[in-house]
Amino acid sequence: MPAQRVFVYGTLKQGFRNFHVNRGTRIGGSFVTVQAFPLYIVGPFGLPWLVHDPGRGQPVLGQVFEVDDAGLAEMDGLERVNDADWYTRQPLDVRPAEGGPELAVVAYFGSAARLASETVHHGPLAEYTDAHQALYRKHL
Repeated sequence: MPAQRVFVYGTLKQGFRNFHVNRGTRIGGSFVTVQAFPLYIVGPFGLPWLVHDPGRGQPVLGQVFEVDDAGLAEMDGLERVNDADWYTRQPLDVRPAEGGPELAVVAYFGSAARLASETVHHGPLAEYTDAHQALYRKHL
């Protein structure tokens, strides 16, 4: 299967704490979601939590990587896509932050149900930054 384009907005970004799991090849520049989505920092681990609720929140800034199947499986493991109320990988449209044509990608969306049971520390945000990363604690 050809490489999958993945939009990363949190700890999988280049220069961030879980980038070592991201074995993809970066497509240059920054990208922003075409639609607004709510991005929060949630729970005791300070997780970046993008919720699939189009039209709420604001456009979110991130990076795009081309990832092969093995790399995608590793990312899926980190994001716990097979565990209830964690992340799911879903299609999304982004565009270069400087302007340009839209690009079809996938992104990891956190379960909206978790917002009812987790503390929301920040959000909705337009970008996950180094300051937000300071709240992050690795989950098990």
